[in-house]
Amino acid sequence: MRTLTFEELRGADIEQCRELCDELMAFQKSKAFMEPERFDAMNFDTRMKKSYESALEKHVVVAKDGGIPVGYVFSTVESAEGMRNSPFKLLPPEGAFPDRIGCLSNLYLKEGYRGGGLGTKLFDVSMEWLDSFPDVDTIFIYISNGNDEAYDFYIKHGFSYSHDVLGGFIKAVVKTRNPRTTEATM
Repeated sequence: MRTLTFEELRGADIEQCRELCDELMAFQKSKAFMEPERFDAMNFDTRMKKSYESALEKHVVVAKDGGIPVGYVFSTVESAEGMRNSPFKLLPPEGAFPDRIGCLSNLYLKEGYRGGGLGTKLFDVSMEWLDSFPDVDTIFIYISNGNDEAYDFYIKHGFSYSHDVLGGFIKAVVKTRNPRTTEATM
């Protein structure tokens, strides 16, 4: 039986996810039916590290088996303005959004660690972290084309289809919780 440990990473420690992130990009390319060559330019430096450095808030948790990274989840809080102005048009053109939006940016498990609940555990860690922000009521997840298992996983966990990005290269799913209310004191 495996003995898995979980470690929250900060700053330069995210380097521990380099190999896993690069594997994720190759995995997504292998699943893609639309423009798989687009993944050739995607790697730890261009995706995770760049996003980590620019995010308003960030959270990375790595799962280790015997000290070896076998999976990770990377979540961010982003400004709606930055997402709207992104060249990738990450938000749908219609609708109003709060100033800050949560994103589950990456969730990846090595082959052999899938299907045993580890993905759900990492997903739950991400959602708990995003729920800790009282001003984050909208959470997006962007799923590469062809990764139907990931899409189904997020739908099963309460997300719903929102829109296509880059002409369908990416599917966006969203979950909106009721805005928290505060009681006025008299």
